[in-house]
Amino acid sequence: MALKLHGIAGSPPAFRAMAALYEKDLDFEFVRVNNASREQKTPRFLSLNPFGQVPVLEDGDLKLFESRAITKYVAEAYADKGTNLILKDPKKSAIQTVWMEAEAQKFNSPSIRLAFELKFNLIRGEEADEALVAELEAKLADVLDVYESRLTESKYLGGDSFTLADLNHLPNLHYLMETKAV
Repeated sequence: MALKLHGIAGSPPAFRAMAALYEKDLDFEFVRVNNASREQKTPRFLSLNPFGQVPVLEDGDLKLFESRAITKYVAEAYADKGTNLILKDPKKSAIQTVWMEAEAQKFNSPSIRLAFELKFNLIRGEEADEALVAELEAKLADVLDVYESRLTESKYLGGDSFTLADLNHLPNLHYLMETKAV
């Protein structure tokens, strides 16, 4: 098997990369990285990602890190398999890219911070900071208002079909759906 995804189970970035691999119907090996032992900071792992973070995708001799770069690569390199996640028309592709950037720049931070505050802190036995929750909910509501407006114009954020613009949102949405924020 040529494809290997190194990650931490439950990690939103690893989730994002896995979602792309599943959408493309690709066989891959998931290599669990032991976060507790800080395996991602070992010399062996640092040879895969010099920043010592997950996920890392290996496709033969290619080693990629950063989940959004991985999803883009998978969508382009395996365009003939599974769900088409990339739009070919330059204008449609530009719109898709705008919404991919919106996810990374506007949606990601408040949504993942809110998920950590409402879900992961509770798993660790910590109380949520209600003032921070209110602040993050307000920031996220502003983003979602823009999304709501966009979705009156098209079926999906990136256009009329499911693309990377939508897929990249999945991990944070998944975790938020398991909280009181929905």
